[in-house]
Amino acid sequence: MRFSAFEVFGALPELKHPHGLAMLRPWVDVGSVGTLVLSRLEAHFGARQLAKLARPGMFFDFTRYRPVLYLEEGSRQLGIPNVVVSHAEREENDLVFLHLLEPHMLGERYVESVLRLLQALKLERYWLLGSMYDMVPHTRPLMVTGIASGEDLEKQLQRLGVRHSDYQGPTTIAYLISQQGAELGMETATLIVHLPQYARLDENYSGSLRLLEVVSSLYDWDIDLEEMREKAREQTRELTLSTETNPRLKAVLEQLEDYYDRRMEAEEEPRLSPEVERFLREMGKRLGQG
Repeated sequence: MRFSAFEVFGALPELKHPHGLAMLRPWVDVGSVGTLVLSRLEAHFGARQLAKLARPGMFFDFTRYRPVLYLEEGSRQLGIPNVVVSHAEREENDLVFLHLLEPHMLGERYVESVLRLLQALKLERYWLLGSMYDMVPHTRPLMVTGIASGEDLEKQLQRLGVRHSDYQGPTTIAYLISQQGAELGMETATLIVHLPQYARLDENYSGSLRLLEVVSSLYDWDIDLEEMREKAREQTRELTLSTETNPRLKAVLEQLEDYYDRRMEAEEEPRLSPEVERFLREMGKRLGQG
């Protein structure tokens, strides 16, 4: 069944007060945090695939999102990058999971197609979950920032220690999903976990764990996170060891810890020393080139 730009598997389901959780790659998915969080929730709630884009090449440049060849029962198959939507039924709010890719073309039409699907599903709340690099130490609780369209939800986030986001700067056209969703009557919210700029991991389990803990607390979900917690502890041990053997990074870490502590207490953003900012920028460039 075709619905706007999507191919829906079967008929659109009748969902109970559905809430949507989305990740967006690559803009706010550093360390694959959003991907890991949604995958863990989909597995926990037994989500089933609902829809995907019928023609993803309308929106994506396949020289930037590369198709992948893989073998399935001895036969070579081609995996084409796509938006995948799944859903899970629960006693209270049903859930919709959206694995979004940032569009390269026809961005407004992309946003319109996603919103039309969410409207058809009668989505009541839309979350964007993700991660970004920041000047934070791995030795402190990872900071989570967020913003919500409703005052009650904003207060819930504050009670969980989520700091209000005042970010200004470059963003993604897909942010229109949140902005226009709120105009259409959906509650919308964003949760972003901040990861150490000097620790660029393919899969950051500490960031994923932190975000899952916040979301689980919001909904009072009982999810077994022990396996992810152990992976996060192991990554932290490795980071600490590498820091101890790098005198320059160790000195930077001490300044980042002081900066973090002042940041948590101050209403206005404190400043880091120019030397630390320069070191982190240089490290970020090296890691990006590697």
